Amino acid sequence: MLVEEDGRAWTYAAIEALSARLAARLAALGVGPGERLLAQTDKSVEALVLYFACLRAGAIYLPLNVDYTETELAYFVADAQPVLAVCREQSVSLFERIGQGTLVVTTLDRLYADLGDAQLPPVPRRADDVAAILYTSGTTGKPKGAMLTHGNLASNGDALIALWRFTPADRLIHALPIFHVHGLFVAVHCVVFSGASMVFLGKFESGAAVKQMATATVLMGVPTFYTRLLSDPGFTRDAAAGMRLFIAGSAPLSADTHRAFEERSGHRVLERYGMTETGMLTSNPYEGERRAGSVGLPLPGVALRVAEFETARELPQGEVGIVEVKGPNVFAGYWRNPEKTASEFRADGYFITGDMGLIEPDGYVRLVGREKDLIITGGLNVYPAEVEAVLDDRDDVAEAAVIGLPHPDLGEAVVAVLQSTTPDFDRRVVRADLRRQLAGFKVPKEIFVIDALPRNTMGKIQKKLLREQFAQFFFEES
Repeated sequence: MLVEEDGRAWTYAAIEALSARLAARLAALGVGPGERLLAQTDKSVEALVLYFACLRAGAIYLPLNVDYTETELAYFVADAQPVLAVCREQSVSLFERIGQGTLVVTTLDRLYADLGDAQLPPVPRRADDVAAILYTSGTTGKPKGAMLTHGNLASNGDALIALWRFTPADRLIHALPIFHVHGLFVAVHCVVFSGASMVFLGKFESGAAVKQMATATVLMGVPTFYTRLLSDPGFTRDAAAGMRLFIAGSAPLSADTHRAFEERSGHRVLERYGMTETGMLTSNPYEGERRAGSVGLPLPGVALRVAEFETARELPQGEVGIVEVKGPNVFAGYWRNPEKTASEFRADGYFITGDMGLIEPDGYVRLVGREKDLIITGGLNVYPAEVEAVLDDRDDVAEAAVIGLPHPDLGEAVVAVLQSTTPDFDRRVVRADLRRQLAGFKVPKEIFVIDALPRNTMGKIQKKLLREQFAQFFFEES
């Protein structure tokens, strides 16, 4: 069995035959080798088969979040120039308007209704042929289309199933979206490459996930999956007894959640690190220490170093710098953007990730934030992750995000935005406690308490929105 959804089940043979028929239908609609197919659909097995059929036809798959606006979609269509858009029924007229008569628009239902018996044999592809284009979040400037090749995807899938010990006996709880590296490439490829099976859940609900644990062995999720499980009384050590592995990624998992999860379930979460442009880069070990606050060791075949951003000088272990990587998993560049591609690679081929981190003496990698999130206050560097870890460890803080805001004297001021667990939260007490744990320049000048931290669909806190929300706050000159 490959996949189950809402009581329906598909074998590997059934998926293979269905994708071959769908690939023939795509070819009839003009989707040939190297052409782009845009997919903005709800999660379903039929949508997953569309991905397989696209690869089978030799085309390039372009998955998009269903939450994108018309302005964003118009940019993607103009930039990628797909020949076919597969969307939800309510979006057909929108894509027809955006496409201006040059884009064929259809839905999954229509595609499957028009299937014939003809099957398209797999179109041969080289390792360096592009398999998918995934647009980055575009926190600065326009989103960029990362070109992922067949070789990138295959090398990462092979490495992960070996590292995480996937076998045909595994059954994955799949509750992630499939427009993103995590849900589409990491989760699905680990299953398919190993001959395992998975159950497709439209979204994550702790009760549904706990129920599936009776017959599942692996869960992949973002940190919010694990905090929600900890809030569910049904999630017990007995409920998780048959599980083999819990994997977390796409956003940092707090050390507090890491410890609480182990105490509740008896399982230590395996945290890993990856990017749209690279797939997975590092992972805590399957056997050995799964270190809270660390993203583990570089994957086999991945070279990772920490360097000084301005000079590219490699830094010794323990020093914070920009994380740079090289390997068969690293993308081929940004779609039709050679200037941006060139600026993101060093002369020796290392990709500049934009993440700040350090390598510990035993080789474990620890991230401290994005290079763009670095706060320079009074000429001193503050890495948000360090301050966030101290705040997150407090009983009166549910979760914190640390950002820099303009300051008339210091240039930038360290500011914390957080969710509290108590109605009588006292900022003065918190700041006084922090002064005993952190250097004075790292202590937030101001603490804002809000109901919920803004997140994207993968659970990452959107610090850009927080900076915009509090941009008008005025600090008195110090």
